[in-house]
Amino acid sequence: MSVRAASAQLLRALHNMGAAQLSPGASGNISVRVDDGMLISASGAVAASASIADIAFVPADCLSLDPWPDGQPRPSSEWRMHQALYASHPDAGAVVHCHSLHATALACQRRGIPPFHYMVSIAGGDDIPCADYALFGSEQLSQIVCHTLQHRRACLMANHGQICIGDTADTALALAKEVESLAACYLASQQHCEPVLLSRQEMDAVRNAFSHYGQRLKD
Repeated sequence: MSVRAASAQLLRALHNMGAAQLSPGASGNISVRVDDGMLISASGAVAASASIADIAFVPADCLSLDPWPDGQPRPSSEWRMHQALYASHPDAGAVVHCHSLHATALACQRRGIPPFHYMVSIAGGDDIPCADYALFGSEQLSQIVCHTLQHRRACLMANHGQICIGDTADTALALAKEVESLAACYLASQQHCEPVLLSRQEMDAVRNAFSHYGQRLKD
């Protein structure tokens, strides 16, 4: 994908994330893989009003932002996490990280989303796990998130938010919206009692039935 096409894709996803109110203010970030690295929203960028000046390029072999070229937008503090996910997930074309309300509420309780609803399988497994806590922007957090997403396309991040990977920024963002909706529904289902969870066999049947569901997310 050309840098121009990737920039357009990234800006569209940022604007859509802002419009969906998935991440307040300048929180959250999105990246798109390009040759030799990634494009990622700049540090302090506000998704809803992001412009081309809010897009930074980070080489795949970047180890530190210091020194950073004068006049170039500085990438999000979470650039290491995005970079590590591209290295560990060769098929990932984009990463969306946001602080959506209900997913973050669950993450602050350090709880994932169990198989209370069949749509949980959209993240690639029987649950949507919650990654352990580490300081934002740290190498430790990058390693924890990569480990948690070994067999998933989405997870919560303890005391932080949620993160999703996809073929494109649009599909990753669509997944983030689904995760937020599931988090809201899960919290609502606990108002009077614990929801009944689906069995492993039932979730296996769902995954078989939804073997092409990701393609529908792209449409």
